[in-house]
Amino acid sequence: MQVLATLSLKGGVGKTTVALGLAGAALQHGVRTLVVDLDPQANATIALDTGPTTATVADVLDEPRRPVLERAITPSGWGEGLDVLVGSEQSERHNHPDPSPKQLNRLARALQRLSAPDGHLIRPGGYGEDDTDDPDEIGAVDHTEPYRLVIIDCPPSLGQLTRSALAAAQRAVLVTDPTMFAVSGVQRAFDAVQTERQRGNAELQPLGVLINRVRPRNTEHEFRIGELRELFGPLVLTGVLPDRSAIQQAQGACLPIQRWDTPGAREASAVFTLLLGRVLRAERSRREAPEPIAPPATR
Repeated sequence: MQVLATLSLKGGVGKTTVALGLAGAALQHGVRTLVVDLDPQANATIALDTGPTTATVADVLDEPRRPVLERAITPSGWGEGLDVLVGSEQSERHNHPDPSPKQLNRLARALQRLSAPDGHLIRPGGYGEDDTDDPDEIGAVDHTEPYRLVIIDCPPSLGQLTRSALAAAQRAVLVTDPTMFAVSGVQRAFDAVQTERQRGNAELQPLGVLINRVRPRNTEHEFRIGELRELFGPLVLTGVLPDRSAIQQAQGACLPIQRWDTPGAREASAVFTLLLGRVLRAERSRREAPEPIAPPATR
């Protein structure tokens, strides 16, 4: 099971958009996925068109036990194979600026309980057996785990919630936009990933920097993208997300971008498919000992 955090320490750059787009790509390609909505705004929960639950991620962070986790997970209205650990504004009570190690590890402990000791799997509303297939192929599901991919949508701040996600994750996507504040925001996000590695999560690596809301033939955007590539090198993902109204329209309709049939939607969908491929390749490669990622160049 690959646990991925979508991370930004600058608000309004489209972090939740990336989490939703990646979830839609996973659904399209048959990769069984859980979205963990850790942002107190709970926008991902709303967009994923979830059903009612008797618990939320706030309750899971109160008591990271399997029965609580089961009550907080519900199917997404997007389709079978995509579930949601629903968000709540109550999770803000867990966003302490200086949490203890025990508080930071609650989310990781909860996610470890997704698979029961007897091999049965937690499903929304109960337990059951899963399908089996070749886990190295896209679209396959490992029958020993309920989810092949867990996507954690973090809040845009570096408190307990975001640090809990980084303590539980193996990879982090650093989301930014091509504005003058982008470089410092990505730098701080990169530093947060490196800090959590040093604090004990040796598996954690930055998957890459994803640039969102890019407008073609925009001189300022081209300059900032070049700046980011100069500083972060190959960490900057090749595919950039275009600034397309189709993305907001699909979210407003509570539909994955992959089902929004416009040229702009297809352009964005292609980027999310590339991102999913990178995530799944990272899943296969992390069986090897992780190597430290070099820090970005300094000016």
